[in-house]
Amino acid sequence: MSSRDTILAAVASNKPETMPIPDIERFKHIGYDDVLAQYEMVLTAIGGAVHRVSNWDEIKTIVKEKYDSQHVRVLSLVPELDEVATSAYEINPAAHQLADVELAVIKAHFGVAENGSVWVTEELLGHRAVPFICQHLAAVITADNMVDTMHRAYMRIADTQYGWGAFIAGPSKTADIEQSLVLGAHGPRSMTVFVLDQQN
Repeated sequence: MSSRDTILAAVASNKPETMPIPDIERFKHIGYDDVLAQYEMVLTAIGGAVHRVSNWDEIKTIVKEKYDSQHVRVLSLVPELDEVATSAYEINPAAHQLADVELAVIKAHFGVAENGSVWVTEELLGHRAVPFICQHLAAVITADNMVDTMHRAYMRIADTQYGWGAFIAGPSKTADIEQSLVLGAHGPRSMTVFVLDQQN
């Protein structure tokens, strides 16, 4: 018997006993009295910011106040914000052209109150690197596109078709060194989520 066969035989003879799949049904029914308040609290706690807005003009005003698109590159994958940013609906496959993006504004499918994340898929991004290579990230979701927990989030995306997707929560961060929290360690230094109170 070869060394490989010996190792595989030893693994096969030492398998742990089969365990039943945990019952997660009770977790599917967890909810919050105010899902938007919970989302805002969690995202703020992990270093992000939430702006509840009524229309696109409010978003434009906030973007213009914080970022001067004449001096820094503001990239938008949101057609409604074309006047305050460079539109980028079809981005060249090479991510090098994204190196100087100060702010990237994207749409997200929905938010998750449990961890303050947003769910995005590649058709919303133009390029997968967009939400990770920019200095600052902003996402737009509508108030009716919010779920309570990750269990409900997975239920929502279970039957959808997408090539690539990610849950993004807050700015990039690490606390590996001396347990000192550093924001913007290997990605965006800030994350802002605009929650539209109504579909516009």
